[in-house]
Amino acid sequence: MWYPSNKQELENFIEKSFKQELSLKEFPEKIHGLIVPHAGYEYSGLIAGKAFSLIKDKKFQKAVVIGPSHYKPINNLLTTNKKYLETPLGNIQTFNIDFQESDISNEHSINNQIPFLQKLGIKEIMPLMIGDIDLKQAQEIAKKISKISDCLYVFSTDLSHFLNYDEAQFNDKETIHIIETNDIRTFESIDACGAFPLLIMSYLCKILKTKPKLVEYKNSGDITGDKSGVVGYASLWF
Repeated sequence: MWYPSNKQELENFIEKSFKQELSLKEFPEKIHGLIVPHAGYEYSGLIAGKAFSLIKDKKFQKAVVIGPSHYKPINNLLTTNKKYLETPLGNIQTFNIDFQESDISNEHSINNQIPFLQKLGIKEIMPLMIGDIDLKQAQEIAKKISKISDCLYVFSTDLSHFLNYDEAQFNDKETIHIIETNDIRTFESIDACGAFPLLIMSYLCKILKTKPKLVEYKNSGDITGDKSGVVGYASLWF
């Protein structure tokens, strides 16, 4: 599994991740959503947890979790055909707003976010697995999900893959800058496996009149010490 299969171990990890010290340039008064990584918890779980900790005192009932499709090529998007999703922390109910349904239960970019949401008290989630989409599709999806009330938006992506440490830091810094400035014209330069979900995020931020702010950036070399071929991880709030 991508995270501990034992309930107590999983709860302990998430609670530890929520207690990390935050060093932000700007602390949010209002949060609409997060951008978080989706590698195994031993690699990026603390980075994701630091962003999720910003929601501890917020009262969201629902979450939309949007991640890229890693295992099968699709056009547009799919949501789950299951009424409940299960983790070691129990079941969580799903909902749908008329998106096409299928079995997307293997998609770790979505699954890895669910335990954090359960610990935050989220009652319902709508997972969206995104394939290849164009700008018009991204805009239409953003408009559709923006109408959901009392909802936290969670966008799942890792950054550059398998560059050496210095190259990764340079590329990831550029990608984070593009995400923070939210200029759709430069999004084709993003180096991230969740580039298509981030297109939706860009349009959603324009609708909500907000921009992402960095919580933390690291890459796998910072965690394992192996800097020959690393994966970049960043968390942001908006």
